[in-house]
Amino acid sequence: MTREEKLILKFEEMSAYEKESAADGMPVCCGIDEAGRGPLAGPVVAAACILDPDTPIYGLDDSKKLSPKKRDLLFDEIREKAKCFCVIRVEPKEIDEINILEATKKAMRACVAGLSVKPDVLLIDAVNLTGTGIPVKPIIKGDAKSNSIAAASILAKVTRDRIMEEYDKEYPGYGFAQHKGYGTAAHYAAIHELGISPIHRMSFLKKMH
Repeated sequence: MTREEKLILKFEEMSAYEKESAADGMPVCCGIDEAGRGPLAGPVVAAACILDPDTPIYGLDDSKKLSPKKRDLLFDEIREKAKCFCVIRVEPKEIDEINILEATKKAMRACVAGLSVKPDVLLIDAVNLTGTGIPVKPIIKGDAKSNSIAAASILAKVTRDRIMEEYDKEYPGYGFAQHKGYGTAAHYAAIHELGISPIHRMSFLKKMH
């Protein structure tokens, strides 16, 4: 099997949930995912994406499995070929106020509200999202099983990574461009040396302040 044939086969396999929804009378599927629930710093970013069934995007996968270069290429292709998409961020201050799960859900709801096309069903990577008025189908490890969720995961991750690279210039010394705010040994060492920055999540650093 050629590489191209493998990509086509994978795309077909990852269209199963979308095809199943269409067969159930819900053809407009919206994939939703987030990036940045775990880090000590920076926003949580959610994305919602409705793909065009007539315009396949080959190579979609869980964003964490893709190289940064491949993610960047797919990011541009998704933005060009998707029917519509929306990306929303919630800042550290609000994460501290309402907790990370509620902040994630808030970003996801805002994404759905921001779409130019109303979806029939929301395919979400293992978050039970209420309050949109649209049926939800949570899929465990959905970003590796559904093209729509994979596309949303790439939009969210690339957006967030770029935000953290910008913050690296604004707050040098923390290594945000490298670890993207996650709790690596180098990141903790930088916090001990430089103190807590304005983009750190205080609720994630309770032992340090």
